[in-house]
Amino acid sequence: MFNPDNIDISVIVPLFNEDESLPELSEWITRVMKENNFTYEVIFVDDGSTDNSWQVIQDIVKINTNFKGIKFQRNYGKSAALNEGFKAAKGNVVITMDADLQDSPDEIPELRKMIVEDGYDLVSGWKKKRFDNKLTKNLPSKLFNATARKSSGIKLHDFNCGLKIYKNKVVKSIEVYGEMHRYIPVLAKWAGFRKIGEKVVEHRARKYGVTKFGWSRFVNGFLDLLTISFISKFGKRPMHFFGLYGSLCFLAGFFISIYLIILKLTHLRLGLTNSPLFFIALTVMIIGMQLFLAGFIGELISRSASDRNHYLVEKKLGLD
Repeated sequence: MFNPDNIDISVIVPLFNEDESLPELSEWITRVMKENNFTYEVIFVDDGSTDNSWQVIQDIVKINTNFKGIKFQRNYGKSAALNEGFKAAKGNVVITMDADLQDSPDEIPELRKMIVEDGYDLVSGWKKKRFDNKLTKNLPSKLFNATARKSSGIKLHDFNCGLKIYKNKVVKSIEVYGEMHRYIPVLAKWAGFRKIGEKVVEHRARKYGVTKFGWSRFVNGFLDLLTISFISKFGKRPMHFFGLYGSLCFLAGFFISIYLIILKLTHLRLGLTNSPLFFIALTVMIIGMQLFLAGFIGELISRSASDRNHYLVEKKLGLD
């Protein structure tokens, strides 16, 4: 099903302090699009940059009206930038890439072919040969991806690759928030899009600026993985998780209490409060009730936060 605006490709480029690379990236994308006769739009999402990025975007938009811009009032993170880009995208297929020139626009035609001709819902790039620091980035990335593959069941080598392509209906069906941009394939699978593919892509050495990757992102990645795994299974039914374990804890404490009462009746001189089992039973019953109540509360507030994806957009260029 084609988009009524008949735009072949929307390219979404989230960025933070990348003013040096933007002119070269825009020229490169333009050349690839013209060589392949694609109709296109490029949406730069400035995530609260403190350098000259927005001025550079304004200059690019004046030269080429296929380029558009969104500027956040402050830094919200990559997930927020992608989410706003997804909402604005009008192309039949949507491509995301980083602004640091480590993703090659020359990959676009083959990626698009996998969506349009091979029928994939989503194709993720795999930077098989990397130029990053092996200790601080490559090793943590391998550990992270191995864990993500195991827990999600999606056989991708590089979940965190910024170069991905989607059918338009995929990006319109998912919601990216917090730090969930690493798990867009998981969100897509959760939304019912099962045909997820992978393509080896070129990874280029960084030409400008410095990497935004740190060990905090590595740790946060695993925490986010736990979050998305829980949400995907119990986001709409938290009582199934909290209620189950709450009930088990409460029943364990209840049966221990029954055992102690019977023991007291048969041994009248026995002091119940002197037994460690008394305090174990009391503790697990309290924990059980708390988990059960957490399940009820979770059912009430599940997925209902009205401002979860509310971001202050300061300016837009070429967009309604």
